[in-house]
Amino acid sequence: MEFDLNKIKKSAQEAIEELASPEKLEEIKIKFLGRKSELTELLRSLKDLSIEERRKLGPKLQELKKELERSFDKRLKDLRISHSTLRERIDVTKPGHKITSGHIHPLSKIEEEIEQIFLSMNFSVVEGPEVEDEYHNFDALNIPKDHPAREMWDTFWLRQNEIKNQKSKIKNPEKLLLRTHTSPMQIRYMEKNNPPFQIIVPGRVFRYEATDASHEINFYQVEGLMVGKDMSLANFKFVVEEFFKKFFGSQKIEFRFRPSYFPFVEPGVEVDIKLGKSGKWLEVMGAGMVHRKVFDAVGYNPNDVTGFAFGLGLERLAMIKYKIPDIRLFYSGDLRFIKQF
Repeated sequence: MEFDLNKIKKSAQEAIEELASPEKLEEIKIKFLGRKSELTELLRSLKDLSIEERRKLGPKLQELKKELERSFDKRLKDLRISHSTLRERIDVTKPGHKITSGHIHPLSKIEEEIEQIFLSMNFSVVEGPEVEDEYHNFDALNIPKDHPAREMWDTFWLRQNEIKNQKSKIKNPEKLLLRTHTSPMQIRYMEKNNPPFQIIVPGRVFRYEATDASHEINFYQVEGLMVGKDMSLANFKFVVEEFFKKFFGSQKIEFRFRPSYFPFVEPGVEVDIKLGKSGKWLEVMGAGMVHRKVFDAVGYNPNDVTGFAFGLGLERLAMIKYKIPDIRLFYSGDLRFIKQF
């Protein structure tokens, strides 16, 4: 047995030294340490020996196996170093490989910019649910069931859940929908907070309409609300103009405020901007003074407080700022588009 062990060790070491490439090493390793190798057969035969012979030969076989494994690992490391030196010489004149990094989605970038600007003006950022009930999305915003203004919002209504009990099936009394605007958070926030306050609400909204270069079934809005004593359109004008000046930076910007209609504000206005000398007027925001009926719905006394609200579209501002021609690009998943930001 001693002779066999020395013979195995010598043969393995000679084979290891003669190796010229890492590819051949695995083949030699299987020959000496694989399941059908002579050393493995000797280890299996230990069960047929006496206890005294096993105590004597077992440790020697295990030590030989570990020694050969260390020799194979060391030889493999040496071969890899020598081959990498020969085959992969560094050409210092060759251009390096550009490291590919991730990119922030343009809508995430725009949302972050908008939030930072409003935070600098002492606004708070709040969020709300995307699945809304009919009361918060319409009724409390002065848009009752028979109001023609409901046709302004193409709504995704959700199937009514049935509440099962032992005796009967009762339909869920709340009509649920995917929110059509971020305005429901006006109601939700005012129900739990007292003025004065100023907030913005970024979030995704949904409209059941055909898609084209300027319309999508889901998009992002930022709702703004400021309530306190003696709020006026002058306050709104200052906040909005300050925001757009910071958002578009050094570009020369002009503003135009046009009368408009939204059920939850009175009076209502739309805000247009013109960038640069040769720019054209672009609609960027709907807004107005909060309607008295909205204050009634949340338990505020409209004789004591006033406020203004506004809503803007993230995609709209991103398209203007980055000159993006089609809103569908934001949701295409095309990395060629994303990598530009």
